[in-house]
Amino acid sequence: MTDSVKLVQPGEGRLAHAPGDHPGVPRAKVGVVVANLGTPDATDYWSMRRYLSEFLSDKRVVDYASWKWQPLLQLIILTKRPFSSGRAYKGIWNTEKDESPLLTITRAQTEKLTERLKALYGDSVDVDFCMRYGNPSTKSVLKRMKEKGCERIVFFPLYPQYGSPTTATANDEAFRALMTMKWQPSIRTVPAYFDQPSYIKALANSVTDVYRQLETRPTKLVASYHGVPERYLLEGDPYHCQCQKTTRLLREALGFDMEEIDTAFQSQFGPEKWVGPQTVEHVATLARQGHKHIAIMSPAFSADCVETLEEIKEEIHDSFMAAGGETFSYIPCLNDRDDHIDALMDVINNELAGWLPRS
Repeated sequence: MTDSVKLVQPGEGRLAHAPGDHPGVPRAKVGVVVANLGTPDATDYWSMRRYLSEFLSDKRVVDYASWKWQPLLQLIILTKRPFSSGRAYKGIWNTEKDESPLLTITRAQTEKLTERLKALYGDSVDVDFCMRYGNPSTKSVLKRMKEKGCERIVFFPLYPQYGSPTTATANDEAFRALMTMKWQPSIRTVPAYFDQPSYIKALANSVTDVYRQLETRPTKLVASYHGVPERYLLEGDPYHCQCQKTTRLLREALGFDMEEIDTAFQSQFGPEKWVGPQTVEHVATLARQGHKHIAIMSPAFSADCVETLEEIKEEIHDSFMAAGGETFSYIPCLNDRDDHIDALMDVINNELAGWLPRS
């Protein structure tokens, strides 16, 4: 229990009829926890190894049998990959705050949400953020929220499109944390918001803002989503379909013709067939087809991270240029744009309905 927690004393509020020697208890509040993928604590080998081991040991991410996968992961992959991943993170690291951009941006989003929610609900709501992998951990944040009096919690994975390796694993971790609590808070998990009108509007605004600044208009906009194995789609994961709908709604909001925007998927690894087309190959094909200027965005990411700042702006950029492209315009993730916060607030307020009256 922290000193900042205001305790209700015997004779007050919920303890109106409690005996005088009853210990004070936190005033009941509603918590809002936004959850993102995760971040290593640093870029050195052991920090990267801890992070990658937690990430790649998640059955939602890699669902191979442990007896087959873990020896390969621990003895081969994790002896080399922490070095290459560490270099990638070093290239984008927020050296001023000594943290990853994902952590910096998620904190900024949380601060803006806190300000907005306080204005609506006063001190009845408490806002925090957690990471599925790394720190701050989901368990530590939910425990802290409960200790501060949050008896009801809206748990919000910041993934517009539902995916079992993203939304589902974030929810899994939240429920694992609840399993350790003697007194569990009530919890609501936020559904995917891939077709939320205010989210689509924010995406369209981000495209329009960048296009206004360009000297020439791109001949193609590529909406690049994180990939998943094709098997996930065939087994019922709706992620691929929701990505396609997001692109369609974005195209309609922008007033683009069908041929002006493509959907592609990045970050493939392993031997399985993944949903496609693969972004790194698709942009090279576009260049060879004569598209000298393309723009690219990542609608599945709520915040810029290593997959956007390093993979897209370097690897995918280089693939396009090497194939004959000339101008590669990156459209940042929505991050803490005000219209993105508007969209997140729409989702949160919908989930808070019936739990909190507005002040």
